[in-house]
Amino acid sequence: MRLTRSMLALTCAAVALASAGCGTGGSGGDEVPPTATGSLEHIAAEARCEPNLQTDADTIRQAICKKGKEKYILATFATDRGQREWLNSAKDYGGYYLVGRKWVAVGEERTVTALRSTLGGTMEEGSEHMNPGGSHNSGGHHG
Repeated sequence: MRLTRSMLALTCAAVALASAGCGTGGSGGDEVPPTATGSLEHIAAEARCEPNLQTDADTIRQAICKKGKEKYILATFATDRGQREWLNSAKDYGGYYLVGRKWVAVGEERTVTALRSTLGGTMEEGSEHMNPGGSHNSGGHHG
């Protein structure tokens, strides 16, 4: 899968939106169910989300979901390789990722940790770019 600049920009904006607030939390020791599978709509239904579809392409479908006052991104992929390439690019922008087979949920740590108790999956963390002042680097990424 080849990411276009507009798809990457949309993804980065979505990650920034989903990561806003930077709260911490989470519950240790929760049992993790078998990882959910299926279409974006099926996974959203499992998560009790009405997806607000943002991208509907052959290789990726991406929606914004809400959990209480918090928002997160739910994306499904046509291939495992496309998912891994997307993750490798998106994780440069920080955030927390709940990863299943051909799907990803991106948001605050507490949000994706809570989703894990419903959807299963594996937690991954993006790298954070901090400037010397301690705030997130909002400068553009080139590439």
